[in-house]
Amino acid sequence: AEEVRGLGVVGHQPLLQPGEQFEYTSWTQLGTPMGQMRGTFFCVTDQMHPFETPIPAFHLSLQQALH
Repeated sequence: AEEVRGLGVVGHQPLLQPGEQFEYTSWTQLGTPMGQMRGTFFCVTDQMHPFETPIPAFHLSLQQALH
Protein backbone atom coordinates (compact mmCIF):
# COMPACT_ATOMS: atom_id res chain seq x y z
CA ALA A 1 0.00 0.00 0.00
CA GLU A 2 1.19 3.48 -0.83
CA GLU A 3 0.04 6.84 0.43
CA VAL A 4 0.01 10.00 -1.67
CA ARG A 5 0.23 13.36 0.11
CA GLY A 6 0.51 16.82 -1.30
CA LEU A 7 -1.15 20.15 -1.88
CA GLY A 8 -3.95 20.11 -4.39
CA VAL A 9 -5.23 17.45 -6.73
CA VAL A 10 -2.79 16.60 -9.52
CA GLY A 11 -1.38 20.12 -9.28
CA HIS A 12 -4.73 21.94 -9.01
CA GLN A 13 -6.35 23.64 -6.02
CA PRO A 14 -9.90 24.15 -7.30
CA LEU A 15 -12.25 26.71 -5.77
CA LEU A 16 -15.74 25.21 -5.93
CA GLN A 17 -19.09 26.87 -5.35
CA PRO A 18 -21.95 24.81 -3.84
CA GLY A 19 -23.10 22.23 -6.37
CA GLU A 20 -19.99 22.50 -8.56
CA GLN A 21 -17.81 19.48 -9.35
CA PHE A 22 -14.15 18.96 -10.09
CA GLU A 23 -13.04 16.05 -12.27
CA TYR A 24 -9.50 15.00 -13.04
CA THR A 25 -7.54 12.20 -14.61
CA SER A 26 -4.48 10.62 -13.07
CA TRP A 27 -2.61 7.33 -13.20
CA THR A 28 -0.71 4.88 -11.07
CA GLN A 29 1.64 2.03 -11.78
CA LEU A 30 0.11 -1.30 -10.72
CA GLY A 31 2.31 -4.13 -9.52
CA THR A 32 -0.56 -6.61 -10.00
CA PRO A 33 -3.27 -7.02 -12.67
CA MET A 34 -5.90 -5.52 -10.35
CA GLY A 35 -5.92 -3.12 -7.41
CA GLN A 36 -7.98 -0.46 -5.71
CA MET A 37 -7.67 3.09 -4.44
CA ARG A 38 -9.51 5.02 -1.76
CA GLY A 39 -8.76 8.03 0.34
CA THR A 40 -9.69 11.40 1.71
CA PHE A 41 -9.40 14.92 0.40
CA PHE A 42 -8.74 17.48 3.12
CA CYS A 43 -10.52 20.72 2.20
CA VAL A 44 -11.23 24.18 3.61
CA THR A 45 -14.25 26.45 3.18
CA ASP A 46 -13.91 30.05 2.05
CA GLN A 47 -14.13 30.93 5.79
CA MET A 48 -11.09 28.64 6.35
CA HIS A 49 -13.06 25.90 8.16
CA PRO A 50 -11.46 22.50 7.47
CA PHE A 51 -13.49 19.46 6.44
CA GLU A 52 -12.78 16.04 4.96
CA THR A 53 -14.23 14.52 1.80
CA PRO A 54 -13.97 10.72 1.82
CA ILE A 55 -13.31 8.97 -1.49
CA PRO A 56 -14.85 5.47 -1.50
CA ALA A 57 -12.78 2.56 -2.79
CA PHE A 58 -12.77 2.08 -6.55
CA HIS A 59 -11.18 -0.71 -8.56
CA LEU A 60 -8.29 -0.48 -10.99
CA SER A 61 -7.42 -3.17 -13.51
CA LEU A 62 -5.26 -3.76 -16.52
CA GLN A 63 -7.37 -3.99 -19.66
CA GLN A 64 -6.18 -7.57 -20.27
CA ALA A 65 -7.36 -8.61 -16.77
CA LEU A 66 -10.99 -7.81 -17.63
CA HIS A 67 -11.27 -9.96 -20.77
